Amino acid sequence: MTRLERHWYQPTWWMTALLALPEGLFALLAALRRTAYRLGWCRTNRLPVPVVVVGNINVGGVGKTPLTLALLQDFARLGVPVGVISRGYGGAHRQPTLVTPHSSAAEVGDEPLLLAASGAPVVVGRDRVAAGRHLLALYPQTRFILSDDGLQHYALARTLEIVVLDGARGVGNGHLLPGGPLREPVSRLAAADALVINGESHTGLRLPATVPQFRQRLQAGDFVHAAGGLPPRCAADFAGLRVVAVAGIGHPERFFRTLRELGVELAATHAFPDHHQFVAADLPQDADAVIVTAKDAVKLQCINHARLWVLPVSARLEPDLSAWILSQLERKNGRKIS
Repeated sequence: MTRLERHWYQPTWWMTALLALPEGLFALLAALRRTAYRLGWCRTNRLPVPVVVVGNINVGGVGKTPLTLALLQDFARLGVPVGVISRGYGGAHRQPTLVTPHSSAAEVGDEPLLLAASGAPVVVGRDRVAAGRHLLALYPQTRFILSDDGLQHYALARTLEIVVLDGARGVGNGHLLPGGPLREPVSRLAAADALVINGESHTGLRLPATVPQFRQRLQAGDFVHAAGGLPPRCAADFAGLRVVAVAGIGHPERFFRTLRELGVELAATHAFPDHHQFVAADLPQDADAVIVTAKDAVKLQCINHARLWVLPVSARLEPDLSAWILSQLERKNGRKIS
């Protein structure tokens, strides 16, 4: 964690003062941009099907990907055809691109590859409106679209906004970038349609009482051998081995903490920036086992998997968010979605 990131969650007065001017400039530009879309000075485009945005107001990992995966699995079980659009951070794509089994993380980004593994169609693109149109042209039976992130992509009209918050970190010091971790002020939460709190909240976060709240808990599964040549393992199976954890996600400390809570004794941890494109040299050579997240595993397909293990996690939501989304879409559109 950098000094700046530490300040976001353990603020010091001198850094607050130092960052006041750039934070004020960021706040002004963000407010002008929101106003431009609200007053119609910038164009908002509406797709022919409902759009549900799953996003956040702060930078760093908050648990959006497990949430989106859980929703996709629920809608598939219910027989509702849903598509996903994503920015595809870390990918080299220029135009809207369909994610296929032959796509690479370098081309389309890591999170879209993980989402596409659910079986739902996923299209990445810097222009989410264009991505949505491309998805509908390929899959016209799509009943609605989930936008992975994109809360601040106001060019795309949305039917519902679901904002995810990390229960442990909350909104940090409550300041906007770069003085804090927020892309938009805390007051923006009141405009959302639903809030999802990932994990237990220990920050005393005050949330708008008028917005429905859902609780998300991440449940770890058995460790899976990346090469598929060995049976799944539990934490006890790593006893006596030199185990190293590697993560290139938004909040790697949470992953490392989860491993320790499961009983894995870690000899070392290596944190990389979110969406980091791994090379063989990034993996420790002196480890008996290297454990990574499912999101990072899709970027390690071309690297020796003999010692590589993946910890999959799944999201559990209370109450039923999928049912709530369907009911809200049906209410807003006046017709049955499922």
